[in-house]
Amino acid sequence: MTHVLLAALFLLTAAVCALLIKLCAMRRAADELSAAFAARLKDDTNVGIDISTGDRKLRALARDIDRALKDLRKARLRYEAGDRGLTEAVTNISHDLRTPLAAICGHLELLRRAELPEEVRAQLNIIENRAEALKALTEELFRYSVVRSTDFSGERERVSLNQAIEECVADHYHALRGRNMEPVISLPETPVERMMNRAALARVLGNVMGNAVKYSGGDLRIALSKDGVILFSNRAEGLDEVSVRRLFERFYTIETGRGGGTGLGLSIARALTDQLGGTIDASAAGGVLSVEICFPGSND
Repeated sequence: MTHVLLAALFLLTAAVCALLIKLCAMRRAADELSAAFAARLKDDTNVGIDISTGDRKLRALARDIDRALKDLRKARLRYEAGDRGLTEAVTNISHDLRTPLAAICGHLELLRRAELPEEVRAQLNIIENRAEALKALTEELFRYSVVRSTDFSGERERVSLNQAIEECVADHYHALRGRNMEPVISLPETPVERMMNRAALARVLGNVMGNAVKYSGGDLRIALSKDGVILFSNRAEGLDEVSVRRLFERFYTIETGRGGGTGLGLSIARALTDQLGGTIDASAAGGVLSVEICFPGSND
């Protein structure tokens, strides 16, 4: 009887050891799979995922993940090619429009100097307004193509976010006065500084501010926290969650009767914020739109 119990105990011990070895091998394979997955997301490579285990299920999972990553890489390459094509097309179109627009504006100026009946002069004013609007749109398209093709991550310097916000508000003083808007600004007493491209930051803040001025319900709050979070908030009645999610899409505009934009302002802001190492997002609650820009880091 004792021999039977010893044999059973030996078999049980052997089974437990075998299971532990199997478990260790599976955990090692899982770690290898996780590391390989992270590496292939980071590096642009077609090298397949290989793991040391002989377990058929885990090897099948590795093959499935490998195929999915290759499909994802192909889709990303197609997107990047399409994005480059779109940027080049926008650059060419905006460049080609500049010359005839300049000629149109020049001839309109000559016409304005001539003796014209009042009804003709009224029509001329309408044409001039439309030409100026088209000129502004063309310039915005050109600036968008420049942003998409230029790396602003270099040429960094120590920049005070407090000062950048104050300068942005000053730059938009006339636009704010034109809409009878008095922004409420909250800034820390101590400077919040980051290493970044000053011009790119100014463009980010300017585009967000311009969007707020154009679509605000009449108010605007700007707050900066000590940890580098800038919050623009304003009333935006009727703005739903779908619209908020699309705010940063290229060429997307909100129909409010105060149009005239290309829908590129916030798209440019996001592209530049990414290059500066920050994040930008929008949310809406209780009829208030909030755009949050975060530049993580420290003042050291």
